[in-house]
Amino acid sequence: MPVLPGAEPYRHEGGEVGVLLCHGFTGSPQSLRPWAEYLADRGLTVSLPLLPGHGTRWEDLQLTGWQDWYAEVDRELRSLRERCGEVFVAGLSMGGTLALRLAAKHGEAVAGVVVVNPANHMHGFSPYALPVARHLVRTTKGIASDIAKEGSAELGYDRVPLHAAHSLRNFFRLVDGELPQVTQPLLVLRSPQDHVVPAADSARILGRVSSRDVTEVLLEQSYHVATLDHDADRIFEESLAFIGRLAPSVGKEGTAAGG
Repeated sequence: MPVLPGAEPYRHEGGEVGVLLCHGFTGSPQSLRPWAEYLADRGLTVSLPLLPGHGTRWEDLQLTGWQDWYAEVDRELRSLRERCGEVFVAGLSMGGTLALRLAAKHGEAVAGVVVVNPANHMHGFSPYALPVARHLVRTTKGIASDIAKEGSAELGYDRVPLHAAHSLRNFFRLVDGELPQVTQPLLVLRSPQDHVVPAADSARILGRVSSRDVTEVLLEQSYHVATLDHDADRIFEESLAFIGRLAPSVGKEGTAAGG
């Protein structure tokens, strides 16, 4: 299937500091594209892949699972590590969960983690019914475009395939058990008004990681897809400042650009 216009993956070859951005469940790189371009414009090497089953039609997502989505970002991280001296991982919603697992599994190969409204638990329909319901009902209503900003929209599916949702539930449970392995500096940006992922998910993550360098920022003006919402600029600026603090070469003329 052809990729929907706007959902294409994004890559930028910059300097020695790389950032891997991971989009959310049923979403696409479109939701993180402005963030990726902001970091690229400031000299960073940026990778924003399209996860398998996403960015086309929901029937394609029905045929994939968490192993496929994680394998894609794992490959991208390894590729970035070959080109960059330091690599950071970041993500929105399930993309945040993917980023946290990369940090847990790759250790010192990941310099820091930035998550926006990260997900840790299945919400919106009974996760306990999923093992049976997925064999009886193919889809449920979509979760895309939870955005406060008028005129802003997320390019995502209007249906959620239950086979993929069941896999996502299993992934959340797996990563929850791995969170104590996350030791890297962590920046959590979350929206108090989020109609997809409740504040309890961020609290759970913050309570289980082993990171000692932890910063939490509230996005008061935004809903779930905060990267396309009123607080988008704050997300971009806070993440750049976080990366710059840990990788001082960022922001120095010529250094981040590899010159």
